[in-house]
Amino acid sequence: MLIGEVARRSGVSARMLRHYESLGLVRPSGRTGSGYREYSGEDVRRIFHIESLRALGLSLREIGRALDDPGFTPSALVDDLILRTRERIAAETELLTRLQRVRAADPAAWEDVLQVLALLRALGSTSAGTRQRAALASVDEVPVEALAQAALGEGDPYVAGALRWALSRSGGGGAALLAEGLSSPVAAVRERAVRSLAEMPGGEAAPLLRDALASPDTVVRGRAALALGAQGEAAAIPVLVDMIVAGRNDTDAADVLSSLADDAAADRIASLLAGRIGDGTTGPPARGRLTQALAGIPGPTASRALTGLLGDADPAVALTAAYLLRLRGDG
Repeated sequence: MLIGEVARRSGVSARMLRHYESLGLVRPSGRTGSGYREYSGEDVRRIFHIESLRALGLSLREIGRALDDPGFTPSALVDDLILRTRERIAAETELLTRLQRVRAADPAAWEDVLQVLALLRALGSTSAGTRQRAALASVDEVPVEALAQAALGEGDPYVAGALRWALSRSGGGGAALLAEGLSSPVAAVRERAVRSLAEMPGGEAAPLLRDALASPDTVVRGRAALALGAQGEAAAIPVLVDMIVAGRNDTDAADVLSSLADDAAADRIASLLAGRIGDGTTGPPARGRLTQALAGIPGPTASRALTGLLGDADPAVALTAAYLLRLRGDG
């Protein structure tokens, strides 16, 4: 076949076929009497092989090596192609995200676009001070998606605080974005998510924090319970009691339980605390913490529980109960 026929059958232009020949990738098997290149069926198959390898992303140099080196093994090259493809996808995804965030900012002029880009770069800076300044300046200029992503990934406590402040003033949508971090495989991201949700104003975060009470992550459960309890949510009570038993932020948990112990909830809270003291599975340190927590719970149920502890086998629990009863005027 002459070059024109090969080009028609293969879909590769005559110009590209000549380029392949100049690189030594294709060598026409013969010449016509007039000196025109003549390609054999084997030559055409090689051209199809070249195009197939190009479709995988191989360079022409790599293709030449793959086709001509008898000792060539493709596994390492394919692994490298996978790595390069992933890097390219990551770069394109990052660009797409940046474009979407610029679009979400609804810039009116190119100066606004440049300002958004500058703040996005600053939020990703290696300098904590630069990130903090960007967070404090970005409430009305950077989309909430960017702030949420930055908050979930921020390890510096001061910058994280600035980002949470910005998110709390950024309008709707931030809570749902932060809640995505609650299911992250990274514990630090889960904690940042629940801390940020706890500082969101209004009722947007409350249902998400209620869901977090059932999280398998004890830190997430605890922070959600403290935040909800401070807002008067009785759903947090069982988790707060668990925190006292486990000794995790137990002082804060006891304070929140005390604030929740109004006329309607006091007896329930006292019963839960007393039940954990006497269930036979709670060790001495935890029983002591539970006894102390009863101090902040008003009402007769708490008083009866403390009275029942006066003869406890653990002297520390008995002494604590006696002291608390005197403070309540029941001793």
